[in-house]
This record gives sequence, C-alpha cells and structure tokens, in this order.
Amino acid sequence: MTIIPVSGQAFAPYDVVVGRGLLASAGERIAPLTRGRTVIISDRTVADLHGPALARSLEAAGVQTQIVAVPPGEGSKSFAELERVLDRLLEAGLDRKDVVVALGGGVVGDLAGLAAALYMRGIDFVQVPTTLLAQVDSSVGGKTAIDTPRGKNLVGAFHQPRLVLADIDVLATLPAQQVRSGWAEVLKHGLICDAPFFDWLAGPGAAGAKGDPAALEWAVIRSVEIKSAVVGEDEKEAGRRALLNLGHTFGHAIETALGFEEAALAHGEAVALGCALALRYSVREGLCPAADAERAEAVIAAAGLPTRLSQAGTFGADQLLALMAGDKKAEGGALTLILARGIGQAFVAKGVDAASVRSFLIEEGAKA
Repeated sequence: MTIIPVSGQAFAPYDVVVGRGLLASAGERIAPLTRGRTVIISDRTVADLHGPALARSLEAAGVQTQIVAVPPGEGSKSFAELERVLDRLLEAGLDRKDVVVALGGGVVGDLAGLAAALYMRGIDFVQVPTTLLAQVDSSVGGKTAIDTPRGKNLVGAFHQPRLVLADIDVLATLPAQQVRSGWAEVLKHGLICDAPFFDWLAGPGAAGAKGDPAALEWAVIRSVEIKSAVVGEDEKEAGRRALLNLGHTFGHAIETALGFEEAALAHGEAVALGCALALRYSVREGLCPAADAERAEAVIAAAGLPTRLSQAGTFGADQLLALMAGDKKAEGGALTLILARGIGQAFVAKGVDAASVRSFLIEEGAKA
C-alpha cells in the first residue's frame, strides 16, 4: 500500500491510497470523515460488481449507507442525472457533516463530485475509482463537471475530495478497452514531464496495458505522484496544470463530434489520438523532433490505441476547429493547445493560429 499526499495552498490536504484489497477496509477509512451517513453514487454495472462489498465495509464501520445508481456511460454526465442525484441526496437527509462516496469511473466521479459541490453549498466526498483512467487521472485534483451538447465538462466546479482509495484489485474486472483507455492517460503523464517514466512504459511497464497487476500498480502510483505535484502547485488550471490537458483539446473535439459515443471511442482513446495529433502538430510547427513524435506514436499504437483520425471516424476540419475553439482553455476566441518540444517536455501554447490548425487537420484526413 502506498499513500500519496495531495496538498496545496487553496485546499485542505488529502491522501490518495493505492494498493490491493482497499474496498474491504474502506469503511474504517471513510467513517472518521462522516457523522454516520453516506450515499454511494455509482453506475449500475459497478454497483452490481463492487457496491455490496463497499456498502458492507461502511456498515461494519457504523456508517448508514445507501446506493444511488446511474446509467453507465458518458450520457449520465447530464443536467437530468445531476438533478436526480441531488434529489436522492435530499431524500436521504444528508447534512454537511456527511459525505458522498463516488464508486466508479470518471463519469461517476465527475457527477458525484459536482453533486457534492452543489449540495448544501458543498459537502465532502470520497473518490473510490474503479477504472484505470479514474485512478490515474480524474479522481485526483478536484475537477467535477457534466457535459452539454456544446462540449465536454463545460458546466462544473473545482471540489477536492477528502480521500481517494485506488484499489488495484478492482481493475481485474475491467474490459480490455477500458484498461487501454486508462493506459492512454498513463502515457500522457510520461509525455508531459517524465521521459524516464515514458521509457519504462515503452519497455517493461508495457505489460500494464495488458492488465498486469504489478505494472498497473506502479503506473498508478507514479501517475498520481505526477498529478498531485501539478495540482498542488496550480489547483484551478491558471498555469502549469493546463499541461495535464495534453491531447485533450483535439480529443474532446473528436468526442463531441462523435456525440460522446463510447462504443465508437472511449475517452482515453480520444486522449491517445489527441496526444499523437498534438505531437505531430508540434513537429509541423518546428517545435519537436520528428523522431520523438514517431516514437510516441509507436508506443501509443503498441498499446492498442488510435493515433490517426481515420481510426475514429470521418470529420470536417471546420467542425473540429469550431469545437476546439469552444474548449475551456481558449481565451478571447484564440486557441490554446498543449504542445511539446519532445517527450517529457510539454508546454502551454496560447494564441495558436486557427488557420494553421485547420490546414493540419486537413493534412491529417479531415474534410476541407
């Protein structure tokens, strides 16, 4: 078991606990954070798989527990589901001394975290991420949000959890696509700021993409260490934290264009494709050695992740560009992209020329 502290000047410190068998001990860790009541928010699939074990652990620790299940998939990050979850919290009678527990992947964590941020102007919540993507990324850092037809995560709040419990054992129940999706975020962390970590991921660590527990555990630990350091320095993405969005401006635009259809493209797959696009665009602009972009693309592809637009679908360049312009990082209508000078050397590029990006997208196969 490894405990990684997350702290910053603007929020209360909390721990990310990474290990095996953590669901069984979750109750004793969560009980001190509440006066004795909690609501577990999960999706129906995860609620069936892991909800009973978590509920038993909480009840054994003296915490009254009930489970609220939402439909699986990105569609649950909606105003309708947010309203339903808030109503269930009111029905349960939670007060400001109680906690919400998010049991699931990034969708559940985002939805439950936003509900906790809004309920009675903010109550505590705990993240129990059950996907690799959520363990290495979305459960840490306090970003909570829902989607709108105009884009992903455009309505939300920063609301840090009180505790994160990342149980490696639950990853064994994930479909292969979800493991690959999470692996994309792991690779992203190496590409941003840790070339030696990326080297390990390209070598012995590559077994993690196939579900090897030991490789997964170290990948989660190192990813959380990287993210916690960035979040502690810049909670609200005013500066360095934006680096964590490598691949996301391209990826979110692709996801939105596809209508958030996870059957077509999971979030991590979109991020992997976005990372490959960001590095190739960096090469096009003379910022990054071509060899680095080619190596990154090869490692991404070796993990079974997409690297080319044609692998995701057919898109219009103007369609993708308009969606990118609506990204949260855009300022005054100008594009902001996370680009790279090489593997492990990402940086924030503001005021990126839209015409240049449009030409690049056409070169990449988007329709003019």
